[in-house]
Amino acid sequence: MPFAPKTLTLGVLLALGSSLAAFSAPALASGGASGPHVAFRSTGHIGEVIVNPYKIAPLTAVIRNGGYDVKNAVVRIVPKAGGQDLKYAVSDRQVLSHGGIPVFGLYPDYVNTVEVEYDRVFHGKTEHFKDTYQFYTAPVFLRSNGLNSQSHTTFDVKVEKTDPAFKDRLYFINNIVRTPPDASRMVWNNPMGGALEWAFGPENAIVDSTGTVRWYLMPNDDMYDPEQPYKAGIMMGFQQTADGGLVLGYGQRYAKYDMLGRELFNRRLPLGYADYSHAIDAAQNGHTFLRVSSSDYRRADEKRVHTVRDVIVEMDENGNVFDEFKLFDILDPYRDNVIKALDQGAVCLNIDASKAGQTLSAAELAKQDQSDDFGDITGVGAGRNWAHVNSVDYDPTDDSIVISSRHQSAIIKIGRDKKVKWILGAPEGWKKGFAEKVLTPVDKEGKPLKCENSRCEGGFDWTWTQHTAWRVDAKSNADVIYVSAFDNGDGRGMEQPALPEDKYSRGVVYKIDQKKMTVEQVYAVGEEAGYEFYSPVTGLAEYSADKDSFLVYYSTAGLGETLAGKKGRVDIHPYLAEYKWGDKEPSVLMRFNDTMGYQAWVFDLTKAFPKL
Repeated sequence: MPFAPKTLTLGVLLALGSSLAAFSAPALASGGASGPHVAFRSTGHIGEVIVNPYKIAPLTAVIRNGGYDVKNAVVRIVPKAGGQDLKYAVSDRQVLSHGGIPVFGLYPDYVNTVEVEYDRVFHGKTEHFKDTYQFYTAPVFLRSNGLNSQSHTTFDVKVEKTDPAFKDRLYFINNIVRTPPDASRMVWNNPMGGALEWAFGPENAIVDSTGTVRWYLMPNDDMYDPEQPYKAGIMMGFQQTADGGLVLGYGQRYAKYDMLGRELFNRRLPLGYADYSHAIDAAQNGHTFLRVSSSDYRRADEKRVHTVRDVIVEMDENGNVFDEFKLFDILDPYRDNVIKALDQGAVCLNIDASKAGQTLSAAELAKQDQSDDFGDITGVGAGRNWAHVNSVDYDPTDDSIVISSRHQSAIIKIGRDKKVKWILGAPEGWKKGFAEKVLTPVDKEGKPLKCENSRCEGGFDWTWTQHTAWRVDAKSNADVIYVSAFDNGDGRGMEQPALPEDKYSRGVVYKIDQKKMTVEQVYAVGEEAGYEFYSPVTGLAEYSADKDSFLVYYSTAGLGETLAGKKGRVDIHPYLAEYKWGDKEPSVLMRFNDTMGYQAWVFDLTKAFPKL
């Protein structure tokens, strides 16, 4: 029998309507495309809650304004038992930007309680409300890399020590996951060389003083896709900008987002450059400095290459190139003193236990330079990893940049005229024109220290294969500049030690008199921690003015075990340590298990959510 619809009686319709009304009671209203109704639940005096509004920051939300004008908002995330309280004011401009009140710092896999206080303005009438919202956020999720080196979706954190003065801290953690099999399938061959193949996965989060994740980045395919060469690459060098945003770079892109995940810009590198990694600086002049490479450089021998980690490009606010610093033209790409002392088992991201403790000879480097072996390999000359710049910092007092060159074990200041102003590093191997720029070590009285064979008296030491050479703005002026650095420690004294266990890493601060061309070591920590904290390939050291403290991230602690010949799975365990200025023992100590670190720094909640 063919189907025939039954006629609905008035009683049936009335009963059905009653049932639907009962079912939809929590909603503002219900309806379909043909009606004006909005089927969203609102539990406060304004609009509904949208979790993860921009699809890449799952521990954020927006409480919609509900069609009202919302002003003077304050948000509090009610802590778990024994947890850290987060409370912040929201500017009216941020409410306008997000169409409601931004919520930051939610707990994962938890029914969060959020207290919100605000003024609601409607047709000239202002009312003050205090609402409490409760809603669930999902567990932390990061993609699997398909390797046995991954055992969890984000950080396993053990808080070993927290001074009460640091209970309000938030830390941004920039870690990486070993390259998944679906990435790193491509290399540059026109021209040849470069560093395209580096494609470690992202593992980026903010943790509170209890070690709990309160924000993390889960990039969607629009932002990041390891199978697409212009959407892949290692996310590195995150920096919180003066306006509270977050800048980063990865592969062939650089970008800026706010803390809710709203894209402010995401730009491909200009065609003349490639292979961003390590360092980005949102400078005081409004420009962005990026550590990149030249995508097409013709050497003196006529070979065309992608260079490696040796160009700084300055981008203006609109994404146009303002200036460039080609370090193969500014410095000496054939200075090989440090390169010959490097542990070839750990040349930054190149980890090869079979080469642990081995070094390169002058003859090997000379033979290599006659070959077509180009790319991210240790060597000399443009097209090889001779400089390995891993940080750049703009100095507005003289319109210059300070760079850290790992493979020269040198911190170098370069002016707008592309001339070297000074070199903080061991004097061996610098040619005429550079040798005169090497700073003279002095004691606290300004008296020169005796130095010989890359060693100095008086407790002074240079940095060795260092990271993050940054101007300490709070302590510096036009004449005297303080520079913080993470001294990794490989090749210390231009040699490899008799035992790998003799290696150590430091956080160090120098005072440089730029007129007298002298340098004083004013503070250092890490040597006393020894091999347990030794971080052979990455790290960070940064001064924080708010608590007069010094944060050091020993980001690849434990990796030295590979280089010491340990077989099987290696326990990489980055340590985050924050010291009161002058102390040798940390006030905060966190251990991150089973992850490879890059950088970590103090996240400023008031900068992210300023009350304007």
